[in-house]
Amino acid sequence: MRYRVKGKQENCKMCLVCGLKNKLGLRASFYELENGELLAVFQPQKEHQSYPNRLHGGISAAILDETIGRAIMMKYEEDFWGMTIEFGSRYKKPVPLDEELRVIGRITKDGKRTFEGTGEILLKDGSVAVEGYGKYIKLPLDRISDFDHEEQEWRVVSSPDDPVEVEI
Repeated sequence: MRYRVKGKQENCKMCLVCGLKNKLGLRASFYELENGELLAVFQPQKEHQSYPNRLHGGISAAILDETIGRAIMMKYEEDFWGMTIEFGSRYKKPVPLDEELRVIGRITKDGKRTFEGTGEILLKDGSVAVEGYGKYIKLPLDRISDFDHEEQEWRVVSSPDDPVEVEI
């Protein structure tokens, strides 16, 4: 199915997953879709491998955890962040390093203090390589970290490659 992109989420400077100045990071971009899901797009590097030409399982878990945890930001005007309580993943297919990867995250249960979500890493052919599940506590950022938005360069960084629609 094709979905319209409603918005793009912020990146920061040094995060392993979204940090644009982290030379060893994933530098993922996050897009909010009209169906309420969050799409992450990234291109793994050779530094992210385990077996030759395969993405490390821990890196797969990290991008899934981040994508599911960020999905809560789409639901509220307030600045809630998801802090992981538990996370699990199921590896179905090897994840290659030589292609752009897409990750989908969604909220499946939204409580007063916690939320749960699921997600998948999708291969170029649309098949699911890794599934993830997470449970998170909703917290304002100042309860998680001493985060200076300006110092961390937390902002939306637009690119001519940003999609208007995506096929999932």
